[in-house]
Amino acid sequence: MLDNLYRQFIIDHYKHKRNFEELTGEHVRKVHYKNPTCGDVMTLFIDLEHNQVKKAAFLGEGCSISMASASMMTELIEKKSLKEIACLRKAFEHLIRHGEVPEGIDLGDSLSLQGVHQLKARHNCALMTWQALDKVLKDEKDYGPLSSM
Repeated sequence: MLDNLYRQFIIDHYKHKRNFEELTGEHVRKVHYKNPTCGDVMTLFIDLEHNQVKKAAFLGEGCSISMASASMMTELIEKKSLKEIACLRKAFEHLIRHGEVPEGIDLGDSLSLQGVHQLKARHNCALMTWQALDKVLKDEKDYGPLSSM
């Protein structure tokens, strides 16, 4: 029953992508990213001011897992500091690689992707948006999610 509920979250985010738009403005950063294993592509937009993501959005094409993950991530990181986002990034990576969420971390709808950990070939699909985020925030000192992994 829980698997079915999670599947519904994934399908809903895939069919009704949240934050599926281009962002523009003085504080907007963007990065184009291609999943090296399957060809899914996306452009991630981050409106970053004072070490906080004001708005996150994306455009792209790909499988249900990568597009749902992008939709979920953009909702999850809005209005969060770079330090909070780094913790979420690390927790999401752990969820996908090991099927567990560290205690005290709320991944929101992204938790519905927990079953992907059993499908190693799909790990990069779920992680694609987060890898794009790593690229766009690589020079920010308050963002270093994988340094202690």
